Amino acid sequence: MTDKTYKLLVVDIDGTLLNKNGTISSVDKEALSRVAAAGIPIVISTGRVMNACKDILKQLSLEGNHIFFDGALVINPGNGTEIYTRPIDQELVRQMIEFADLNEITVDFYTSDRYFVGRETWESDIRRDFYKTYPNVVNLNDFWQKERVIKATITVRSPVEKSGANDFYTHFQDTLGFSWTKTPAYPEVDFINVLAPDVSKGKALAALAVHLGITLDEVVAIGDGTNDISLLSRAGLAIAMDNASDELKAVADHVTLDVDHNGVAAAINKFLCR
Repeated sequence: MTDKTYKLLVVDIDGTLLNKNGTISSVDKEALSRVAAAGIPIVISTGRVMNACKDILKQLSLEGNHIFFDGALVINPGNGTEIYTRPIDQELVRQMIEFADLNEITVDFYTSDRYFVGRETWESDIRRDFYKTYPNVVNLNDFWQKERVIKATITVRSPVEKSGANDFYTHFQDTLGFSWTKTPAYPEVDFINVLAPDVSKGKALAALAVHLGITLDEVVAIGDGTNDISLLSRAGLAIAMDNASDELKAVADHVTLDVDHNGVAAAINKFLCR
């Protein structure tokens, strides 16, 4: 049985669909296939870049529009059609590069389909090995004049790196947006997304709902991180994973099981396809 009230399911990836092994359980996959068979579109909403999601979209046989870069880009990866985008101002990109260089902070940059670094580091190794995102090594001093940057990232694990990231945040907190994310595969690593100041998953969802001709009350959203707060706050039915942050649970209508116990499938069975 399907609850016809809901016309869209939006699901986060890391910590929601993907467990610490970087895999999606067969139980969650089967539940998502039932949602699709019931005619309810499924949208991925993630802080990841588009190219880091291709295998997941293929595994789940998902087409259509999806939310990437923490909400800075809503695009159909199949045909490249953008319906919403919020790039970082070019002058701000220049300032970011200058500040990072002066303070020995590693910052990486992303366009809609490419990933740029000033040099190879352990961070780029993670992007390559886990996310299957391959770096373009460039001179960042003139890179900012040539590319439309959607997102930057600072990836940290040591106290020194975390201190540098805090200095970067303090300097740019009034002109840029920031979100902190994690993935179960690297529990010791913080991934800090740097975005245009008005970016959020919630705003991207609102734009997508208008595009699809549905209301936000007709949306079910599932997530686990603080960057999902705006997403769940906009959705008609907000579901937090049991492994979610306390801040996210506070805005959720329901808390499902954790990612290692098929929390997505449990939520689907309870609210969408019973």
